[in-house]
Parts: sequence; structure tokens; C-alpha cells
Amino acid sequence: RRRGPEGAEPRCAGEQIGTAIHQPGASVDGRERRISDILEPRRRILLSMPIQSILDQLPDYARDLKVNLQNVLQQQELTPQQTWMCAVACAIASRQTELTHAIAEEAAAKVAPEAVQAGRTAGALMGMNNVFYRFRHFIQAKPEYAQVPARLRMQAIRSHGGDPVDFELACLAASTIKGCEACVLAHEQVVREKGLDENQVTAAVRIAATVHAVATVLDAL
Repeated sequence: RRRGPEGAEPRCAGEQIGTAIHQPGASVDGRERRISDILEPRRRILLSMPIQSILDQLPDYARDLKVNLQNVLQQQELTPQQTWMCAVACAIASRQTELTHAIAEEAAAKVAPEAVQAGRTAGALMGMNNVFYRFRHFIQAKPEYAQVPARLRMQAIRSHGGDPVDFELACLAASTIKGCEACVLAHEQVVREKGLDENQVTAAVRIAATVHAVATVLDAL
């Protein structure tokens, strides 16, 4: 086995983290930074270059987002298909070109093309529906508006090619970014009726929150 410069065996991550936690005189911030440095190479193993290129751009003030982005893309509550479909939809909803390309490329390496395309479709349609149905929600005190037909083409809701429940979950996640209460409530009701629980819904919203935050920082650089 490989040994260090003084012949000592390399310590496992758990031992290194334990040392960092109990390091005399270290501040809380210093301990957190050291733990993040220890875990960083191990997280990188699970993510390929597209996402890593995004992580490398995030400044120090956004290092919480750097950790969160890695974590939300590996949540146990969601299947890989649910994760990446939501991530693609949320990237499109966040309107940051480089992040959208990186997430779509990473998704293509993780899940079937149909799932990636369904995520794109969810992001695209919610960009339209979130505006229209948010207006209807704002103006609900005037019921005559509810009688006016939308007259907006939405055929891809049925022809996206992905799993129907996962598609609804991606629509829900993207809708939280756009702030459409009516859409969030409608899609949440569908996924709950189809068997998803509150932990899975919350996991999808974590993806939305983190992707949107990363997009915000990238646009500010």
C-alpha cells in the first residue's frame, strides 16, 4: 500500500474528518473548510467534467452552493432519472446557458435520451405555463378570466416520451423557480396521487433551489 513521506499509511476520509473536527484552536469556519477539502475529491468521482467545470467556477462566497449542487444530484429519495429530469428542467428555468449545457451533457451520460428530452420539455413548457397560470392566479378575484380559453399549444405534455410521473415532478420543480403557485399546487397534487411522497417532492425542490442559486452566481461573475 502507498505510504506517506514518513512511511505512515494514508488515513481514510473518516479519520481525516475526525482530526479536522477536533483540531485545537481551529475556528468553526476553518473546520468546515477542511472537511469540504477532504470530501471534494471523493465527490468528484461521482460527477464528470461538465458539472465539475461549473463547480470550479464558483467563488469562495458560494462554496455552500458548490457542496449543495453535488449533494442534490445524488439524493437517495430520487431515482437517477427523476434527479436528472428535474435538473435539466430547472436549468432551463434558470436561464443560464453554460449551466444548462453542463447539466444536459451530464444527464445524457447518466440517463436515457428520452428522459433528458422530457426534462427539456418540462422546462420549456413551464416557461410558458408558469406565466399564463400565474396571471390567472393573480386575477382570480375576477372569474370571467377563467372562462377565456388559454389557446396555447401544450401537446408535448402528453408526447414528451419520458415517464409521466417523473415529468410531472420536473414540471413541479421548474415551477417553483418561476414562482407559479397554481402550477406548483397542480403538479404536486398529481405526483402525490401517483405515489410520490413529501420527501421526494422536497428533494426535487432542493434541486430547483440549488440550480437556481448556482445560475444566479454564474450570471454575477
